[in-house]
Amino acid sequence: MTKQEKTAVIEELKGVFANLDFFYITDASTLSVEKINNFRRLCFERGVQMRVIKNTLIRKALESAASEKNYEAIFGELKGPTAVLYADGAANIPAKVLKEFRAGNDRPLLKAAYIDTAVFIGDSQLDALTKLKSKEQVLGEVIGLLQSPARNVISALQSGGKTIAGLVKTLQERA
Repeated sequence: MTKQEKTAVIEELKGVFANLDFFYITDASTLSVEKINNFRRLCFERGVQMRVIKNTLIRKALESAASEKNYEAIFGELKGPTAVLYADGAANIPAKVLKEFRAGNDRPLLKAAYIDTAVFIGDSQLDALTKLKSKEQVLGEVIGLLQSPARNVISALQSGGKTIAGLVKTLQERA
C-alpha cells in the first residue's frame, strides 16, 4: 500500500468516525475464507459495513478525529487482525449481526465498541450491546411515560365530572 493510498484510507475513516455515533472493532482471525464471506454477506444483508483495516491506519484516523470525541480507551484494543463494523441506523445493529453469526461460530470476537461517547471493551459486552435501544425508541418511551400521567388525570376528571353530575341530579330529585 502506497503512502497516498494509506492517506486516502485514513481520511475516509476519519470521515466515518466523525459522522457516526458508533462503530465496532472486531477480531475475525482464524475464520476460514468461507466463514468470512458468510459473515460479510450477513453484514451486507443487514446494512452493516465491514472493513478489515490495518491497526495503525485505524489508530491514526481515530487520533485525527479525536478532537471531537475521546477514543483513547480503544487504542489498547488495536492489536492483531481487526475489522471495523458500522451502519446507518440503530447502534445495536452490528451487535445483533455479530451475535446472530456467532450462534454457529466462535468468532468474530468483539474487541471494542464506541457508542455515543461510551466505550465498551471486550467480548463480554456483546449481550448488553444487542439490548441497546435506539434514540428514537428511548424518546418514544419517555414521551409515552410523560403522556401517561396526563391521560390518567384527564380521564379521572372526565369520569369524576359524570359522577358529580349524577350526584347533583340525585340530590335535585330528592328535594
